[in-house]
Amino acid sequence: MALIWAMLVIIFILYAFYELLNNIQNGKRYPPGPKGLPIIGHLHLLGKNPHQDFLKLAKTHGPLMYVRLGLVPTIVVSSADAAEKFLKTYDHIFASRPHNEAAYYLAYGQRNMIAAKYGPYWRNMRKLCTQHLLSNQKINSFQSMRRQQVELMIKSLKNEACDHRVVVDLSAKISSLSANLTCLMVFGKKYMDEDLDKRGFKALVNEVEHLAATPNLGDFFPFLGVIDLQGLTRRLKDLSKVFDEFLEKIIDEHVQSRDQKQSKDFVDTMLDIMQSGEAEFQFDRRHIKAILFDMLIAAMGTSAAAIEWILTELLRHPHVMKKLQKELEQVVGLERMVKESDLEKLNYLDMVVKEGMRLHCVVPLMPHEAMEDCVVNSFHIQKGSRIMINFYAVQRDPNIWPEPEKFLPERFVESSIDVCGRDFQLLPFGSGRRSCPAMQLGIIIVQLIVAQLVHCLDWELPNGMQPCDLDVEEQFGLATSRENPLMAMPTYRLKIA
Repeated sequence: MALIWAMLVIIFILYAFYELLNNIQNGKRYPPGPKGLPIIGHLHLLGKNPHQDFLKLAKTHGPLMYVRLGLVPTIVVSSADAAEKFLKTYDHIFASRPHNEAAYYLAYGQRNMIAAKYGPYWRNMRKLCTQHLLSNQKINSFQSMRRQQVELMIKSLKNEACDHRVVVDLSAKISSLSANLTCLMVFGKKYMDEDLDKRGFKALVNEVEHLAATPNLGDFFPFLGVIDLQGLTRRLKDLSKVFDEFLEKIIDEHVQSRDQKQSKDFVDTMLDIMQSGEAEFQFDRRHIKAILFDMLIAAMGTSAAAIEWILTELLRHPHVMKKLQKELEQVVGLERMVKESDLEKLNYLDMVVKEGMRLHCVVPLMPHEAMEDCVVNSFHIQKGSRIMINFYAVQRDPNIWPEPEKFLPERFVESSIDVCGRDFQLLPFGSGRRSCPAMQLGIIIVQLIVAQLVHCLDWELPNGMQPCDLDVEEQFGLATSRENPLMAMPTYRLKIA
């Protein structure tokens, strides 16, 4: 073991010397950045919330900053102007993803859409998903299911909490609803905890999100992946086996029941694609499982976290809650629940959701990879560099957003800024080639659930807690959520039973 460590140190030193010599010789101008340490670079500057750490460093070193994460040269982007250069002007150069150990083991060699390298395979996979799985027709086909599941949650809150005046774990309620919606859309039915593994369905999904967000030495020192000094590879392989068996079972169930089904879920649609030969590449069960894994993990966490943060801010700002409830009373009335057809008429709801997504970026850091050398803002970006777009920093830029730390939905009055990726100061779904293909579905789910929870129920903080005392501590992950559960006490407010 001592010999292995000695060899690693020698390799690190030789590599660092090579990089230093290469930079001196080529005379390129790189973005400014903090001083790093030998071997580890700037990894020691990152804590449990790296998006916040990068923002603090950017205040000193600028919106285009060079850091080295282990052996990986990294450019951190922290302004809307700089983000536009990478996501629009030079999007064709920075549209790829870097190697990711978690995605390699969990998503069948990075065959999923989120982490796949840019190229013909990824382009065809995205095309298939947007045309067949995430089209407006497909999204609308699940409208009655979404209505039913949201109504069940409201009924549960009314019966379990309102009638007894008890405090509920709103985070858990939202997470459970998000899981049910995702499973019904993707798999065609709900799954209980024991259906996946004895550890529980939601517990395993949470473990995936935690492991995928944990800094992995194999990502920053590529040849360390096989050594597995942190034990992450072993845990990732264990999880991948559990999920693979679960997804295989789901596919087998769909193959056996296809002739008896009247409506198709995502699995049925992908089986049709596989059998039709429509894909312009070899499309087999690995690809189906990689996309199912993508949708399961991404959809469950991101929507739930966004809703959780918006409700947090509404509880911290009761006057905003009352203003939103007033709009809902005027547009919807207290005699019925909110319908999806109401959403386009709820202008203040739109502002509240935008501001919640601006202030609390659910996916604050998104990595890209340079496919060739490039010059951006007179700075040299070398091929293979990792580009970290810090959406958290972009959306809190005081040069764009006055009083950026405050929750102010009114900042969007008479504003044309939207969340669809055209306006680079607000990018909750990213932008360019790698923007989120499920954007439209995500917006509908977030708006519908927030509207329903606010319209059907009044909310109080427990134990006499004041709104200003409600914490906003973050837990970094694939979806950055609240560190502590959101606890609140509901009271039913509609005039219908």
